[in-house]
Amino acid sequence: MATINITGSSFNETVDKGGIVILDFWAEWCGPCKMFGPTFEAAALKHPDIVFGKINTEEEQELAAHFQIRSIPTLMALKDGIIVFNQSGAMMPAQFEELIKALRDLDIEKVKADIAAQDE
Repeated sequence: MATINITGSSFNETVDKGGIVILDFWAEWCGPCKMFGPTFEAAALKHPDIVFGKINTEEEQELAAHFQIRSIPTLMALKDGIIVFNQSGAMMPAQFEELIKALRDLDIEKVKADIAAQDE
């Protein structure tokens, strides 16, 4: 699956589907964003079961503000609607593949149980 552009109106629909969603907050003028773009695109083609969404921070300022994006690129990953990763900076392809493997291996039920225990 290729990457998809995420907007404020499509965000909830995209992340509510469950599974793994990886978001790339970027801007056209950002050099590191341009360098990371091909890595993100290649991973999207390699892992069609994962949603790879791109959020243009210039066009989607409300989303960027909501998630307090202070530098770009910022990568955010959700699993079953829960944010499990949030980091600024581009990644090398091998690092990005390690992140994807960690997301696949993450026991989201344990994460949910830990969150529930913190809320008590």
